[in-house]
Amino acid sequence: MEYVTLNTGARMPLEGFGVFQIPDAGECERVVYDAIKTGYRLLDTAASYMNEEAVGKGVARAIADGLATREELFITTKVWVSDMKTEEAAYEAVKTSLKKLDMDYADLILLHQPMGDYFAAYRGITRAYKEGLTKAIGVANFYPAILANFCETVEVIPAVNQVELHPFFAQEGALENMKAYGVVPQAWGPLAEGKHGIFTDHELTAIGNKYGKSAAQVVLKWNAQRGVSIIPKSTHVERMEQNIDIWDFNLTDEEMKTVASKDLGHSEIVNHDDPGFVKFVLNLH
Repeated sequence: MEYVTLNTGARMPLEGFGVFQIPDAGECERVVYDAIKTGYRLLDTAASYMNEEAVGKGVARAIADGLATREELFITTKVWVSDMKTEEAAYEAVKTSLKKLDMDYADLILLHQPMGDYFAAYRGITRAYKEGLTKAIGVANFYPAILANFCETVEVIPAVNQVELHPFFAQEGALENMKAYGVVPQAWGPLAEGKHGIFTDHELTAIGNKYGKSAAQVVLKWNAQRGVSIIPKSTHVERMEQNIDIWDFNLTDEEMKTVASKDLGHSEIVNHDDPGFVKFVLNLH
């Protein structure tokens, strides 16, 4: 596993494991345990995923069984928009998440969307950071202009910005903007949620064949080589093992360009520029 050092000095694995859309408590606890057993050390959840308790139980069981120590693990969770109305609400949301996770601290707390009063909410998680409730703070889905305004304004520069990043939405400009502010990019949906025939793409498969890897492994490695942290999700141990088995090969510059050439220049998963989407999120509870 390769690591990246955040602006707080914390070390974050470049690859982790996400639990989005695993709401069943028993299944989520199992996959978290299996992920740690497989070798994952970064686990990404969120208040809105409704599975923080299960993640905490999976982590606790793995620690009890000697698979890892808490210090070896990097736990991320996120404050949802409904708790981003005031500084106090966001601060309390952090404490609520820690209680559900049954942990004294998180390694990274993110604001989940640039919606509501995200400046006030960020002051709330900054307070949590200063009190040692989390090792680092950051944001998610903050696109370039919003992130630039944010970084020029806040007291503590976000350590991470988690956004959609995969070959069909490469966001090179966004990466350059993050690099300028020392913000580490992290990819949600690094496998494009299975869209665009990503697992059977002819060119991706051909590149993979050269290294004895799958198209999916090529895609994950491409992002990692760009310095992007990746958090693929799977409920199957075999796929977990494949997703983490990307550290024994490197893509050539030409292969990197071939993967990047698939960029559509826009998302086909969610449009954050759509006012209707913003209104929809703000009305979720």
